Amino acid sequence: VQLQASGGGLVQPGDSLRLSCVASGHNPNTDMIGWFRQAPGKERLFVAAITLSDGLSRYDDSVKGRFTISRDNTKNTIYLHMNRLKPEDTAIYYCARNPTGTLATPSWMHDVWGQGTLVTVSS
Repeated sequence: VQLQASGGGLVQPGDSLRLSCVASGHNPNTDMIGWFRQAPGKERLFVAAITLSDGLSRYDDSVKGRFTISRDNTKNTIYLHMNRLKPEDTAIYYCARNPTGTLATPSWMHDVWGQGTLVTVSS
């Protein structure tokens, strides 16, 4: 399994950005993909997750209502649509595979990680 995250960049507060995670070698019938982020000097935290089979999702409270996770199984791609970005959203964003069958938030339940993409929100 390989994951490739992209789409980060420098944006202003209030702007939108879409991250992409292209997956290969995975099982779209059973796998789930999570997005995590790690701000400078801080631990890696859960952002959102989705089941690839039927699109069920869950979000951290800090992004609920602003971020949307989606998937396009025809393109093996999982998206994180980020709206109304805030400076505190600045972080390296990672996508990761969860093969456990539970739409869970802990990072230890995710066994394969992409390389990360940097999002900087600053005026």
